[in-house]
Amino acid sequence: MQEIAFIFAGFCVGTVVGLTGVGGGSLMTPLLIFAFGVKPHMAVGTDLLFAAFTKMGGTLSLARSRLIPWRVVLHLSAGSIPAALITLWVLKTMGPADPAVQHLITSTLGVALLLTAAATLYKAVRSKAAPLRVAPGQEAQAATAQHWSLPLLFGAVIGTLVSITSVGAGAIGVTVLMLLYPMLALPRIVAADIAYAVPLTLVAGLGHASLGSVDWRMLGLLLIGSLPGIWLGSHFMTKVPERLIRSLLSLLIGYAGVKLISI
Repeated sequence: MQEIAFIFAGFCVGTVVGLTGVGGGSLMTPLLIFAFGVKPHMAVGTDLLFAAFTKMGGTLSLARSRLIPWRVVLHLSAGSIPAALITLWVLKTMGPADPAVQHLITSTLGVALLLTAAATLYKAVRSKAAPLRVAPGQEAQAATAQHWSLPLLFGAVIGTLVSITSVGAGAIGVTVLMLLYPMLALPRIVAADIAYAVPLTLVAGLGHASLGSVDWRMLGLLLIGSLPGIWLGSHFMTKVPERLIRSLLSLLIGYAGVKLISI
């Protein structure tokens, strides 16, 4: 019976991700903790690989559409992946099952969810159509931040946050990238956010696996449900009131964040 519950949970989260693009980590990790009683470090480690596998398909599709600004992805990865490795080393030194580490994970996860809720609500209120391309000759300028250090710094912060909580890319990433690259069209910002999340979540997820913080059986069941869910959600994306769904999701994610902080 629990196997069916995990598959159904993966299907529901995958459908929401397909409908709205909201990161699965902000939904799956608290769901595993509250609904299934999974230990925080196991929920984070399993969800990281869940995110890596589900976003690989999206990245391949975006790459074929030539929407990914690889220069942005490279700069973000240069900050996020070293930060993830350092964070994993700290977790290994402290021990992922240590009560202090568990408290750090739940508290940081709560803060990350509150930030995600705010970013999701902001996107729901302020979202508007954007062109897929910038003017000819301005592609390089649009993919250049105001200062070279900003993508590295942002990548390092997200790499640390993702390694501890599995949350950080998605709504938070898109919102910050809009500030770092104001000339870059929104679809390309979303594409960059998805693409750089793949190596980050894969590195962080494999690092957690080396610490014994991944439930492979649960991961497989979640993926079985999520893949058709993402396909279904993406096909109904244009037929549902996205702003309403994003607004409701922001309230749900915010509630989960407050609950985690109060543990």
